[in-house]
Amino acid sequence: MPSDLLPRPDRTAQATPRTESRRRTRVFALPEARWAAAALVLFLIALPLQLTGASAWSWGTLYAAAYVTGGWEPAWAGLTALREKTLDVDLLMIVAAVGAASIGETMDGALLIVIFATSGALEALATARTQDAVRGLLDPAPTVATRLSDDGSESTVPTRDLLVGDTVLVRPGERVGADGRVLSGVSEVDQSTITGEPLPAAKRAGDEVFAGTLNGTGALRVKVERDASDSVIARIVAMVEEASETKAPTQLFIEKIEQRYSLGMVAATPAVFLVPLAFGAELTSALLRAMTFMIVASPCAVVLATMPPLLSAIANAGRHGVLVKSAVVMERLGQVDVVALDKTGTLTEGTPRVTDIRPVTGSGLTEDTLLALAAAAEHPSEHPLGRAIVDAARTRGPAIADLRDFTSTPGVGVTATVAGHTVTVGAPARLLGRDDDSATTGAADIAAELEDGGRTAVVVLRDEVAVGVLGIADRLRPGAAATVADLTGLTGRTPMLLTGDNPRAATRLAAEVGITDDEVHAGLLPEDKVEAVRRLEARGHRTLVVGDGVNDAPALAVAHTGIAMGRAGSDLALETADAVIVRDELATVPKVIALSRAARRLVVQNLVIAGVFISGLVLWDLAGDLPLPLGVLGHEGSTVIVGLNGLRMLRDAAWTATPHPTRSTP
Repeated sequence: MPSDLLPRPDRTAQATPRTESRRRTRVFALPEARWAAAALVLFLIALPLQLTGASAWSWGTLYAAAYVTGGWEPAWAGLTALREKTLDVDLLMIVAAVGAASIGETMDGALLIVIFATSGALEALATARTQDAVRGLLDPAPTVATRLSDDGSESTVPTRDLLVGDTVLVRPGERVGADGRVLSGVSEVDQSTITGEPLPAAKRAGDEVFAGTLNGTGALRVKVERDASDSVIARIVAMVEEASETKAPTQLFIEKIEQRYSLGMVAATPAVFLVPLAFGAELTSALLRAMTFMIVASPCAVVLATMPPLLSAIANAGRHGVLVKSAVVMERLGQVDVVALDKTGTLTEGTPRVTDIRPVTGSGLTEDTLLALAAAAEHPSEHPLGRAIVDAARTRGPAIADLRDFTSTPGVGVTATVAGHTVTVGAPARLLGRDDDSATTGAADIAAELEDGGRTAVVVLRDEVAVGVLGIADRLRPGAAATVADLTGLTGRTPMLLTGDNPRAATRLAAEVGITDDEVHAGLLPEDKVEAVRRLEARGHRTLVVGDGVNDAPALAVAHTGIAMGRAGSDLALETADAVIVRDELATVPKVIALSRAARRLVVQNLVIAGVFISGLVLWDLAGDLPLPLGVLGHEGSTVIVGLNGLRMLRDAAWTATPHPTRSTP
């Protein structure tokens, strides 16, 4: 057995994508966690010393150290924000702790610092885990690859150094080092990390493979077609990271009122101190009440309510091949109530395929010989229909004969000499003419029948006599009908079909996927698609447009939200769209809408949780006697709860959940 076919261990990952562990930030890798732990240890040592009557110098020094270790980072952050004329809640917490110490409540102040530092550490951990989910998208990508030189020699190089046009060898059990196309070899590749397919996909010469996918038992030689920075995985990571830096409208609104609220809270704090003092309350009691009020009324939980669910949803969608370009888009996706779908390249694969092979009666040709004849004439052609005929012949197996004297006439067809015969392949309207012989009549009848069925008819002439007709059609994407059903359930309305194709073909395809005739809009130019979307928007609908081509870009731009099919999509459509489906899996459209709605529900839950905690603690402090440590615990606890609640959107279950037939919320 040749050495390059011997199974070798994967240099980058031994486990399959189903079992490999995702990278997770360790708790004590975070400085916030280390400082919080130090403050907690100091507090736990000082507390028993104080309770057992030890010297105040012993436990007082430890409490002071706890103040410093747990409070210096938030104090610095608060002072930095203050220099920028922004009131940070971190500074308010430190002021409250120092105030407690100043009136002899050193233990309460130290406990406040410990709880506050621990809460900050938990928030930092939650943020780090969200970032882990984004960076973890790159985990399957190998760091090295075996590059083949022109002389057949091998060299191990970093994948980042691979160039477009390089040839790499992928041995059994190794991961593919770059996005490319198979030159030779046969294998099965587990590409679940990219496509989500549960079973390995068969790969042979001409098939596309993706960086990070796991090769099976065969060896593959792959030609690199994308730089490492432009691979599918790299694009997912880059766009998810970019999206994570944006802010949703809800978050922007909260931040807008946060400063006004915080200033109002600071202004109310002296009143909470002075009013009880005026009615005879003790100085210490009044000051503690005021400081407790300042802490529990702080809007930390409200500020944290929005972004964790949306950013976690963005990371989750990216892990499943949907690039949501911003938190704004993730929030808007859940608002759509009408979906408009393009036809070619969206509901269909965008690749013409031969569906019918119909020899004319009396021609003496079988289906295979007719196909081989047409494929031989079309072999040099670059026309999509010609490519479809050649691909069909290669798939079915008939030998493609040599040809000479090839000519191509745009709008008519191609002509070539094949095995001594002049063979012409082209459009029926151009080739059949007005002859009324039986061959011409038979070919015309077959062509009309195929066109009535929504296919494109291609006539084959041999020595100027019609010998057969081929039917060519674009194939429906797998799961297109299920996707339409899911979208109907989510929005309460059947999706619209906006296409430039002819009405017969559009109506036929719409019937196959479950789109009603009144939602089919065919023969549209790009400006017509824009006008259709604008009419929907004018009636108050929030429209989602899904498309792939240059002609879809204007509609993607004017819609409430636009999604582009990434693999076959034009550059203009990809740039214009708000989100990109990298793997061209139409079924991800309802899933990302459902994910957005789940994230929006979590935002509402978080706002309710934050509001209940803040109002309850404030009322307790004003009307009763809320201890400072308990107030801090309630305030910080609510902040941690909303942060962790938002991280639920990172779970795979949030993506795999079946879309529910519920209407969007405004």
